[in-house]
Amino acid sequence: MNHNLFATFARRMQQRGDADFITTREARGYSYAQALATTAHLAAALSELGVTPGDRVAVQVDKSPETVLLYLACLQVGGVYLPLNTGYTGEEIRYFLGDAEPALFVCRPGSLDEAQRITAETGCPQVATLGSHADGSLMETAAHAEPREAIEPRDANDLAAILYTSGTTGRSKGAMLTHRNLASNAETLAEVWRFTETDRLIHALPIFHTHGLFVACNVTLMAGASMLFLPKFDVEVIFEELPRGTVMMGVPTFYTRLVADDRLTPEATANMRLFISGSAPLTTETHQAFEAKTGHAILERYGMTETNMNTSNPYDGERRAGTVGLPLPGVEVRITDRETHEELPQGEIGMLEVRGPNVFTGYWRMPEKTREELLEDGFFVTGDLAIVDEHGYVHIVGRDKDLVISGGYNVYPKEVEQVIDELDEVEESAVIGLAHPDLGECVTAVVVPRADAQVDEARVLDFLQGRLAKYKQPKRVFFVDSLPRNTMGKVQKNQLRQQFQDTYR
Repeated sequence: MNHNLFATFARRMQQRGDADFITTREARGYSYAQALATTAHLAAALSELGVTPGDRVAVQVDKSPETVLLYLACLQVGGVYLPLNTGYTGEEIRYFLGDAEPALFVCRPGSLDEAQRITAETGCPQVATLGSHADGSLMETAAHAEPREAIEPRDANDLAAILYTSGTTGRSKGAMLTHRNLASNAETLAEVWRFTETDRLIHALPIFHTHGLFVACNVTLMAGASMLFLPKFDVEVIFEELPRGTVMMGVPTFYTRLVADDRLTPEATANMRLFISGSAPLTTETHQAFEAKTGHAILERYGMTETNMNTSNPYDGERRAGTVGLPLPGVEVRITDRETHEELPQGEIGMLEVRGPNVFTGYWRMPEKTREELLEDGFFVTGDLAIVDEHGYVHIVGRDKDLVISGGYNVYPKEVEQVIDELDEVEESAVIGLAHPDLGECVTAVVVPRADAQVDEARVLDFLQGRLAKYKQPKRVFFVDSLPRNTMGKVQKNQLRQQFQDTYR
């Protein structure tokens, strides 16, 4: 295929013409032809603002159809799209702009004063604004610009985007993604998930992240399907839209909230053909409850900022609860020893490494970190511990950095969490390792009780007796109202380790 991502999308958009591309509940939106025309105006605006091939365009704006068109315009002029979490503070933005040195920073209209201060300090030459209703200085510039027809020639290995990792261990790293990385993954996913022009995706994810931008939007574009753009996940809105949707991509929180609602029935989901989950582990309990209530088995998949998607449960065939499925076509996975990178026998837990056209080219301006995680043979060290079962399905056991080594024994938090979560009084749990003068690290549980449930430390510890080896059992159990999560629903265990760091000192 042509690995100039925008050229691929533009051909598809021309073919689809007046078909819906993106709509909102306020009846705002764009057909494919309108989207292509507006993108051409935005591309001209970017050129006017000094963006040239290879330049970074940093973007921190609210979710809107125009944000997607800005991403496309950036690709059209050969720029490198750099989306930033809408929750980042001025201090964090200062780091990203200083590190990435973009030619342009696009911010919300209400943040312009602060953005101008930060860009003056970091040397970013231009600031523009983009609001959530096709407003802001960028749209004004675009409206008066002569539309750009030309597509900047880009090679498969040219950068299309930089996405910063969430940075739970030290400063954020900028993952460099090429046209080939994004194009190959979108094409593969559209095929394996059977996307067609008749699909309507219910899009309730943020779009500053791999999941909401590259999985959802790129796959929709590749298939010529349409998207309903929602500002956020809202259970009421989802139930209203399910009869008009065919696919939903979500994080586990979406599904736990739907399962808890009596309106979730086979009738409510009759028009839907596929529910996809990712970005954080989906529990077996949620998977089974959703299927029992709707007849739909949620399709869980696995990816990361650096690789897009690596594995997926099958569209046809068994979607196994608690697994992230099989390697995607063209993607190789192996389980290795954490220290030596030697491949381990099937059925053993080790480091998950992946290789394929989806794997990024390295971290922006971090050659040492790149060499550490992107091996000479092309395999990327994911940092996830996993096991491959006899049927080839991949099971993620946890993050390597979350592994607890207590008295010389490896304890995999997920194994302990799954047993704790079997308790009726427990909503969910997180197991962490805390510094201990004798054991090195001590297994510690943080538990969220179910509403109105009475549960204490003794009850949890007693329940684990005989269910887990002694070295895996927590020495302490703490109770909290909720676990800290990032915007994609991942539990932030680093925050828990910080909160309880003095427990054994």
